[in-house]
Amino acid sequence: MKVRELGVVGAFEFTPPVHGDDRGLFVSPFLTSAFEETLDRVLFPVRQMSYSVSQRGVVRGVHYTTTPPGAAKYVTCPHGTVLDVIVDLRRGSPTFGEWDSLVLDWKQPRGVYFPTGVGHMFVALADDSVVAYSLSTEYIATNEQSVSVLDPELKLPIPDDIEPMLSPRDTTADTLAEALAKGSLPDYETCLALDEGRLERS
Repeated sequence: MKVRELGVVGAFEFTPPVHGDDRGLFVSPFLTSAFEETLDRVLFPVRQMSYSVSQRGVVRGVHYTTTPPGAAKYVTCPHGTVLDVIVDLRRGSPTFGEWDSLVLDWKQPRGVYFPTGVGHMFVALADDSVVAYSLSTEYIATNEQSVSVLDPELKLPIPDDIEPMLSPRDTTADTLAEALAKGSLPDYETCLALDEGRLERS
């Protein structure tokens, strides 16, 4: 398993070996040992597993969870192709307001670890693209928040040949500056405490 730290502090890309032959391929996109060696702790308890299916041009995000309880996640793309984007929304983080991106697909499988408080966005680059999530907390609708993918200050990487299809919630989401002014963004130190088990998720 190859591991690469991303441009948002605490976020990592995991690239597993792919075993293929004329029948197809076999891959293990998550290994506990690689995770523990990288983060010096065990994977968060998985409270929910989910996946979305999106047509080309669908843009989902930038999504994050009210903290606490917050949510850490591990993301893969077992079918199709997406441009996956990690946005640091944690007040006080050394990379606050910065983002990184990578292409996820099934041919060269990779997983991405999102620490608590980090925003997630993706652009579907192919029809029927599947994004699978392992989450540290169960979904509660009132805890789910968004920052606008179209925020001109963030300059998020939507390809020029994509006409973004957004949900009503994402279309009307606050900019980063508006969310910061409202006090709705997560606190960096609180996020670290939750991820490291020094603070209980409630």
